Amino acid sequence: MSHGKQFTLYTHDRGPNGWSVAFALQELGLTYESVFLDFQKGEHKAPEFTKYNPNGRIPALIDHHNNDFVVWESNAITQYVVDKYDKDRKISVAPGTEEYYTQLQWLYFQASGQGPYFGQVAWFSVYHPEKVPSAVERYRSEIKRVLGVLEGVLSKREWLVGNKATVADFSFLTWNDAAANFLLENFDFDKEFPATAKWHKRLLERPAIAQVWAERAKAVQKQH
Repeated sequence: MSHGKQFTLYTHDRGPNGWSVAFALQELGLTYESVFLDFQKGEHKAPEFTKYNPNGRIPALIDHHNNDFVVWESNAITQYVVDKYDKDRKISVAPGTEEYYTQLQWLYFQASGQGPYFGQVAWFSVYHPEKVPSAVERYRSEIKRVLGVLEGVLSKREWLVGNKATVADFSFLTWNDAAANFLLENFDFDKEFPATAKWHKRLLERPAIAQVWAERAKAVQKQH
């Protein structure tokens, strides 16, 4: 693989977490090549990938401008990217400030409170070999609880950190989109969580995010 672009991003066309990394890279104008792993073939568990991420999950990022440094876990990746390359604080806040820890707080909450629960709905609704309605009900309730946490904050302020969109906001985007369009039944985002739905739409209107969103649609179409 040639390294004409600064980063190699190992990801998956339908996997929400890799796209949140792409948002940050695109927002900062950083060049990257996406390598879409085929989960059906077990490429994410193969030695060619686990040498980069021993956890065998996407995403993982290689920074070819930093001695091929590898970092995995989506929010750790985005934190690395903005700490190292967002010197103008376009989509992040300065390390060491109180707001920096607020940014970390939301990234940790996304990683622990959003992704796993939303992912469990997908698992028990689609992939689990047995139907377990109680599990689906539990995790759908968790989706709404998490959206309620966001609603409580976003009904009082425009963004999660400071007065601008940051990687904290971007981190919630793909899983919230999955919740609104796939994971929940008979769900009216605008009606049930109006402030969060408005925030979600504002994020999607950002040119860099819109560009990644279009790449996402193209990747899904190409792979399937």
